[in-house]
Amino acid sequence: MSYIIGKNCDGCIDTSCVNVCPVDCINGPIIIDGLGKEVKGMSDEEKIGKQMYINPDVCIKCGACVPECPVDAIYRDEAEAILLNDEESIEKNYGFFGLKFN
Repeated sequence: MSYIIGKNCDGCIDTSCVNVCPVDCINGPIIIDGLGKEVKGMSDEEKIGKQMYINPDVCIKCGACVPECPVDAIYRDEAEAILLNDEESIEKNYGFFGLKFN
């Protein structure tokens, strides 16, 4: 089980979550291990359709990222994402890191 970044991050990609993560498990929207550094040079138009992702193999579920997200896009686990009808975000998060959910 891992925290999951949901569809509310789409286009926002604020990266505040990255700055507080103690294990550097939040990356994207393009570079798999870039810690969101590519976001700084992106225009608002370039951000559309992109988001950050949490690596489920690295996340320690500390919760530091949750209060930092300005758009409440972080689910506490896959079950919460499913409950809120956002299964797509689970697949996107796992897929970004070349992983499969279940």
